[in-house]
Amino acid sequence: MGSAESYRGGVRRHCAGGQRRAGLGENAAVLHVLLVTFPFFALVLAGYVAARRGMLALEAIPGLNGFVLFFALPCMLFRFGAGTPVAQLLDAAAFFTYLLCALIMVGFVVAVSLNRRVGWNDAAFGALVAAFPNTGFMGVPLLVALLGPAAAGPAIVTIMIDMVLTTSLCIALSRLDGADQHGVAQAARNALRGVLVNPLPWAILLGALVSALELQLPAPVLQTLGLLADAASPVALFTIGAVLARSQMRVASDGAPELPLRDYVPVAFIKLLLHPVLVLLVGGAAIQLGVPLDRFALTVMVLVAALPSASNVSLLAEKFGADSGRIARIILVSTAASFLSFSAAVSLLTGNP
Repeated sequence: MGSAESYRGGVRRHCAGGQRRAGLGENAAVLHVLLVTFPFFALVLAGYVAARRGMLALEAIPGLNGFVLFFALPCMLFRFGAGTPVAQLLDAAAFFTYLLCALIMVGFVVAVSLNRRVGWNDAAFGALVAAFPNTGFMGVPLLVALLGPAAAGPAIVTIMIDMVLTTSLCIALSRLDGADQHGVAQAARNALRGVLVNPLPWAILLGALVSALELQLPAPVLQTLGLLADAASPVALFTIGAVLARSQMRVASDGAPELPLRDYVPVAFIKLLLHPVLVLLVGGAAIQLGVPLDRFALTVMVLVAALPSASNVSLLAEKFGADSGRIARIILVSTAASFLSFSAAVSLLTGNP
């Protein structure tokens, strides 16, 4: 397995420029991480301000979402999938480690959330927002910027788990309130239909197929894919901010009573603190038990878990009749707080002196 020092050195070699200068002090190293992460969160803030101040019409947000979901982000994930060794995309140790943590997160958040105010529907989507990081829109480009292209493989593994398995489980749990005796079966069909029409898993699979067959696409096609892929990160981050602003504005306009802080703030901090710690402990225990889990892959998965909640969960909550205002608040708190918490996690895990 190697010593702790060799592990730290191995991770440092993947970091993009942060530890290349000898004698880099702790303050300078933390500053480097903040300088890398700042533009990503600044774009989220820009989208939020644009929507709040009316510079971006709320009616335009679905168009931005459509561009990111159906064009830019699939091209980015295809490019990462095609450029990642198939062995990384089929890493069973990483897959089952992250899946176990996702199941624990869902079970724990549902258990602590259920009460007289929060039923199965709201508890299930609270669990989803606590277990589902914003890996597609924010995580992949941010982690690649921080750790290099090798971070794409483990991150893509987590995306597949969260989009297909974690989301399907939480949608099924949300139907247990008993309003419809066929709710669970219907939820399972809805979840399967959602997976089949979601272009992101298909983009990853196509990219993996190109990687496995070592295919070379024509240069004009590659250039077109590259242009769209390069647009994914800035437009997606800007859209996240706009979606958060829209959700907050809709809640305010509905005139609903203010939610108590205990109904959403703890879930946000469970996402930012408990989730990455859980992945780190489970992954570390797996390595000690002899599971062939790569330490760099574990670092990437811990940082994925440290990301804020996925913004698309509020749209799912609205679709299935859950309290989308509560979900939007969790996403907003986790996104705002993660600028510092995620940067701190990067500094700790990349072995800055």
